[in-house]
Amino acid sequence: MYVRGIRGATTVEHNDEKEILTATTELLNHIIAENSIIPEEIASVFVTVTTDLTATFPARSIRAMAGWELVPLMCSLEVPVAGSLPLCIRLMVMTNTEKKQDEIVHVYLKEAMRLRPDLSKLTKP
Repeated sequence: MYVRGIRGATTVEHNDEKEILTATTELLNHIIAENSIIPEEIASVFVTVTTDLTATFPARSIRAMAGWELVPLMCSLEVPVAGSLPLCIRLMVMTNTEKKQDEIVHVYLKEAMRLRPDLSKLTKP
């Protein structure tokens, strides 16, 4: 078994608590579905936001999901690089899996698809 990182990112339109929590849940649900993972397999989740998102901690929405109460979560700020994508939430889900590196599906939603078009397999909602 390996520990693999699953990347994901999404954006919101406003610095709004409900919008941030909803977008985080949507992103994680896509990662779960695309990679067939369960909370017991998760080593940890690292959550970052751009400096313009201050209304809430995105990890709150993950903690509220059934079965995710014991998963280690950490929030942090993205490096504030000039010209970078604003209003962005990123996840790094570290999971224990038998999957090979090239079998992992990374998920980029909304405007975050621009970050890694080579890995953006889902269509824009």
